[in-house]
Amino acid sequence: EVQLQASGGGLVQAGGSLRLSCAASGISFDDYAVGWFRQVPGKKREGVSCISSNNGRTYYKDSVKGRFTISRDEPKHTVYLQMNSLRPEDTAVYYCAGKGGSSSLRGDDYDYWGQGTQVTVSS
Repeated sequence: EVQLQASGGGLVQAGGSLRLSCAASGISFDDYAVGWFRQVPGKKREGVSCISSNNGRTYYKDSVKGRFTISRDEPKHTVYLQMNSLRPEDTAVYYCAGKGGSSSLRGDDYDYWGQGTQVTVSS
């Protein structure tokens, strides 16, 4: 059974940092790209960042470039999203997702999804 377990969310003041983790099981982790997405109630889900499986290439939504960093730890089957200089507009439920092949910031391209973790940034 494929499982993606997202964790690390919480409440932080503007300018603070959080690190999200996405632990994968039941898949050949080395062959899977992983993406982070976020959604606010009443709004469309948006792709935040993703990382490829083979070359570790990374992509970011424009508004998080320079503030967020995605990385993967192959032995631990875990992908991290380090979020610095957080802003109130980063408040959302964050989800991680996995797909075979190349990475993408399109949620519809992903096969497996973890449960969300709430990130709340206060002003």
